Amino acid sequence: LLHESGHAFHVFAMRDKRFPYQYRSENVPLEIAEVASQAMEIIGGEHLEGTFYSKEDAARSKREHLASIVKLLAWIATIDAFQHWIYTNPNHTREDRQDQWVRFRKRFGGAESWVGHEESLRSQWQRQLHLFEVPFYYIEYGIAFMGALGLWTRYRKDPRAAISAYQRALALGGSKPLPELFKAADLPFDFGPRTIEPYAKELHDAVVHR
Repeated sequence: LLHESGHAFHVFAMRDKRFPYQYRSENVPLEIAEVASQAMEIIGGEHLEGTFYSKEDAARSKREHLASIVKLLAWIATIDAFQHWIYTNPNHTREDRQDQWVRFRKRFGGAESWVGHEESLRSQWQRQLHLFEVPFYYIEYGIAFMGALGLWTRYRKDPRAAISAYQRALALGGSKPLPELFKAADLPFDFGPRTIEPYAKELHDAVVHR
């Protein structure tokens, strides 16, 4: 519900744009469209207590949602690295492909044990339909989560400023390229350690210390 509400909010925010290419959803970069929905999810999760859930259930929902984002980002990184390897090594064998997948899973995940299920792990990449249907598409969700986490991190310190930045960026619709849309939201268009580390700390504090 919160996710789709974010998309709806985006549509209303850009309703005053003059030209169809600026406000039609299909002309808005997917990354910023998903920032709209994912930020609504995460920020909305701060306000579930007393509205939808008891105090205990609200805390559990928030904790599980934030933990799922960490898992999903690791999965997105694995999928993106794997498909880059596939297309830059066109002569690889099935065995090569399976071996490489296991390497990437260990690099970006590796917390769980697959003892006794090694063959299932080697073919696990097949569950991601994007690899077959829309190659190189999945990373957009990772970029969007970086934007959403940036807004949420700011919201926890200055809610009014974060919401203003959120509205300002969404109101631009598709009238600006993606880096400028991130800039309008006061978000760095950078996805290296300098950007990720403070978000990771905020997630850790929220999940572990609640």
